[in-house]
Amino acid sequence: MKQRADIRKQKKKKRRRRILYPMLVVFLLIAGGVGYMLFQTYTAASESYDDLDREKSDLRDKAVSIGDDPISILIMGVEDYSTNGDNGRTDTMLVATFNPGDKRLKLLSLPRDTLVEIPERGTQEKINHAHAYGGKELAIKTVEQFLDIPIDYYAAVNFDAFTNIVNILGGIEVDVPFDFEQRTIRESGNEDLQFTEGPMELNGEEALAYARMRKQDPRGDIGRNERQQQVIKAIIDKATSFGTITKVNDLAEEAGSNVKTNMSVGEGLGFYQEYSDFSASNIDKLTLETYPQSINGGSYQIPDEQSLTEVKQTLKEHLELETSNNQPGTYTTEEEQ
Repeated sequence: MKQRADIRKQKKKKRRRRILYPMLVVFLLIAGGVGYMLFQTYTAASESYDDLDREKSDLRDKAVSIGDDPISILIMGVEDYSTNGDNGRTDTMLVATFNPGDKRLKLLSLPRDTLVEIPERGTQEKINHAHAYGGKELAIKTVEQFLDIPIDYYAAVNFDAFTNIVNILGGIEVDVPFDFEQRTIRESGNEDLQFTEGPMELNGEEALAYARMRKQDPRGDIGRNERQQQVIKAIIDKATSFGTITKVNDLAEEAGSNVKTNMSVGEGLGFYQEYSDFSASNIDKLTLETYPQSINGGSYQIPDEQSLTEVKQTLKEHLELETSNNQPGTYTTEEEQ
């Protein structure tokens, strides 16, 4: 009986590790105010390296070099409660672009109900279905086609790691936009947490609930996206503070077993060297305007064409992309022209 219980516990722990969440990975990639911390983190994370069996995006003429070229990262959080981690729907999708020239991050949240065409299926569906149909590979292709930019890297972190990292940091402070309550996700049972308008100190569990709440927000996904970006900035502010240096080992241990990314250890260290002085003030938040529409009984968010065009152009400019003359649909950096 004890052996069976141990096996169930191990399977449950493995399943929880595969529940993905985005905000922590942003911390891992850009909160390296202390080089040793990032070195420890990526050394520990080496076993979590999960390649895409490709050298570059299909939309690139050649592979990018961190530190030399602007890069893009797709950050995903996946609902996998019914699939045990295999091809669940994406709870959250964020696109981050980094440019070594201006040392800034452009951060775009994609509403989960956004109506898009999913490659290889030839149908228009919610963007969060792509991962369920074809895993990270199809999710990446869908975002690439929707935004017309190459996705160079992907990254994901689970719920447990997000919660634990916030707790290790000693919590974060956010400005709650309105009163609401949100149920937690616990093995031991659920609990309703109360959030009140104004500044609040949140622990890891509270921060996760705050970032995930959607149904009570009068603006739905748009409001949730803004809260997620708010949490990202709060984590970065806390992680880059001087006091974090005493928590390096705890942070590295937590991150090592929970990061999933195709960014290698060497690339991660190169990323740190290029963006070691990064802070939350270097983040530019982008917004894709959408409007709700019911289609065949389903609720969708329809992208505003002008807003989508502006977002695409902003990302392309930040990535310094130019359409290749001899390969329509692929891109080179401006320096290669």
